Amino acid sequence: MLMSLQSDRQLLDTYSCIEPKVPQTPADAEELRGAILRITQAAESENLGICADTCEQAYQALAQYLKALDYPIPEAPDPTAPTDEPVYLKFNATTLKHFAKAYSGDYRGVLIACQAEEDVVNGTFGHFPLDLFSEM
Repeated sequence: MLMSLQSDRQLLDTYSCIEPKVPQTPADAEELRGAILRITQAAESENLGICADTCEQAYQALAQYLKALDYPIPEAPDPTAPTDEPVYLKFNATTLKHFAKAYSGDYRGVLIACQAEEDVVNGTFGHFPLDLFSEM
């Protein structure tokens, strides 16, 4: 399993850079989804950070990722979140709490921060595409 996690980590690291990377083929997207799922399953806890153009887009991405990661989906967006401007949404998988705030950066996508005793699992990965799990 450790060898598989090392391969998964290497793949996730290629998406964790200054310039966002997008899977080029459906097979690339499937491979990325699998690596994310295996790394997060090996983690003890995760936090998700989503940078999106709107609160609605951020919550849609959050719901898709949480469904794939087998977490409950929050019923409602943060009522204090801006609605028609870029947002950063943070979700804590341990507490199942989330919040959104205005975001002025250029990045768009999902960051996943994993914590575990295994060094190969620890780290922050992404920005992954907002719609990576939309097909699931």
